[in-house]
Amino acid sequence: MTSTETTPGSPGQRRARDKRMSLGAHLVELRRRLLISVIGIIVGMIAGFILSGPIIELLIHPINLIAERTGHAELNVDTVSGGFDMRMRIAFVVGIFLSAPVWLSQIWLFIMPGLTRKELRYTVGFLCAAIPLFFAGLTVGWLLAPHVIELMSSFVPDGAVTFFQYSYYMDFILKLLLVIGVAFVLPVFLVLLNVAGVLSGMAILRGWRVAILVITIFAAAATPAADVTSMLILAGILVVLYFAAAGVSLLFDRRRAKRDASILPPEAPA
Repeated sequence: MTSTETTPGSPGQRRARDKRMSLGAHLVELRRRLLISVIGIIVGMIAGFILSGPIIELLIHPINLIAERTGHAELNVDTVSGGFDMRMRIAFVVGIFLSAPVWLSQIWLFIMPGLTRKELRYTVGFLCAAIPLFFAGLTVGWLLAPHVIELMSSFVPDGAVTFFQYSYYMDFILKLLLVIGVAFVLPVFLVLLNVAGVLSGMAILRGWRVAILVITIFAAAATPAADVTSMLILAGILVVLYFAAAGVSLLFDRRRAKRDASILPPEAPA
């Protein structure tokens, strides 16, 4: 076997195959990944619709707390089909949450096609990190949501009745959970870019100023301006995750450099 030949499944063969893939082949692969993701979301939506009753009770818990404090707070369903529409909204978002292992894995498999056995271990590691972080983000969002709602309702004048229109209220809660959940996964994608050779750990670390600025803006947008505590908590967690991603990437770079140094042929004496 000559030095130009490649063994099945070797990085050289995969690079050659990737170069031969046409735009149509990439589109077919993208369609397949999207189809699997959609099927996973639909299955999750069915489960979400079945569980929508208990979920609604959990979502309106902040309203009940406000009602106990003020005596005037209710969830307002103002259309004939509002109840069904509310359950469908919940089913859709819950479907996204429950199918997170499916669509997260499909994103990774589309970004890194033709994985070797070693890279498959990276996939397992990616899922083992991304999925808990996603649900940790949902938990943080759920813990922040009651404080955010109660804080904003405190600006309602005394004696006024607070009606939370179901569509706006559900959208606010569910989008808050989804946005924070996805934000928690973004550091894992930074590590993925490092594994793919797109970003070095030092490049991620050098961008800490921009990262902190972006994180602060995101935390301020995701929480009310008056709720400084929630903003600082969210921003602090994301900053820690960012530097953790930089640290893991630096570790991978060091291991990669040692491996490359070990396979380089010794220099010939002058």
